[in-house]
Amino acid sequence: MIISNTETIPGRKIVEFYGVVTGNTVRAKHIGRDIMAGLKNIVGGELKGYTELLSDSRKEATDRMIEQAQSMGANAVVNVRFATSSISQGAAELFAYGTAVRVE
Repeated sequence: MIISNTETIPGRKIVEFYGVVTGNTVRAKHIGRDIMAGLKNIVGGELKGYTELLSDSRKEATDRMIEQAQSMGANAVVNVRFATSSISQGAAELFAYGTAVRVE
């Protein structure tokens, strides 16, 4: 599966459009990560626990989007975008979306 954040894939021709595909995940913060984040706010530095959480969430949402595209018969997804939103205090959604296509 080819994934692109552009409207086309260089060297490939889009021969069929299948429509919008999506994938999402909702994740809650972890108390251990919150404690470490609080300490990092005092001394500064990367919040590695949250970086890992975001990375895992992005992969899960992307994998779900790819599964949907494959079920439609697509071999690529173009115009891929990511969005986040707060669901409740301590929980957030990561949403991946794009256009499923078939390329040659």
